Amino acid sequence: MPKGKGAKGTKVTLKIAKKAIRMTPDGRRRLTLSNMGITIFPKCLLKLTNVDELDLSRNLIQKLPDNIGNFSSLRWLDLHSNKLESVPESIGNLVGLTHLNLSNNHLTSAGLPSTLGFLTSLKSLNLGMNQLDTLPPTMVALDSLQELGLFDNLFINLPEFLKVLRNLTKVNMKRNPLSYAQGDGEVMLKEKSEPEGGVYLVHESSLCRTCLKRCKEQRERLARGGGGKAGGGGERGRGGGGDMFEEKRIRTYAGLIVPNSVATVNQDVWRIRKVEHETIK
Repeated sequence: MPKGKGAKGTKVTLKIAKKAIRMTPDGRRRLTLSNMGITIFPKCLLKLTNVDELDLSRNLIQKLPDNIGNFSSLRWLDLHSNKLESVPESIGNLVGLTHLNLSNNHLTSAGLPSTLGFLTSLKSLNLGMNQLDTLPPTMVALDSLQELGLFDNLFINLPEFLKVLRNLTKVNMKRNPLSYAQGDGEVMLKEKSEPEGGVYLVHESSLCRTCLKRCKEQRERLARGGGGKAGGGGERGRGGGGDMFEEKRIRTYAGLIVPNSVATVNQDVWRIRKVEHETIK
């Protein structure tokens, strides 16, 4: 396939890109170039400084330009289902990004730059279906992050910094080779007497049967008043009971099961991997 041409032989030029821009219901300018067989990121797109959202998903792009950070107007970037092996450091210049989808690529942990921690406006980050086993520690600075997709990767341990991201409430860690050798050590609770901060609870679907049974038994004891200990009338997280805990559950985000949680195109083809995995089980 000729460089810069799509599946139907259409060359992505600045003129074509401008014609593909559409206004979203909330008044943003979105450029959609999805599923066009693009092999090289069209550098002409960097001239479209007024584009707020860019969809280059379902292509064959192997590398992003080093100056991707010049696309300073971007708020929403979808690159899922390409062939990316790394992300350039300049992506940290896209400080206005609120949504970033890099799922279903060939990304390794070495290919994720520390500058991801500069994207402090990010609310949703999808890194599912890659080859990641760790995340840059600098991502601890992503205070605005609410949704994180890490499904279908190589994580043995949960990233430590997740529990301090106060706004993070939706995480998908399904189909990772997570180690639960520590048993209940994977379920972290914060007592009322500790300083205010985020608390991380592994979703019950990720626990082994033994751990799940143990957690349910503990929950029932707490619901009955802590097994005879002071419970402040059974009020959870507010009374003076020594066994009362203030909890925050990080829930599985169903919308991050597929590579593109906002696509309008039928996504049955993207569920094939999930179905095959469950069949093997």
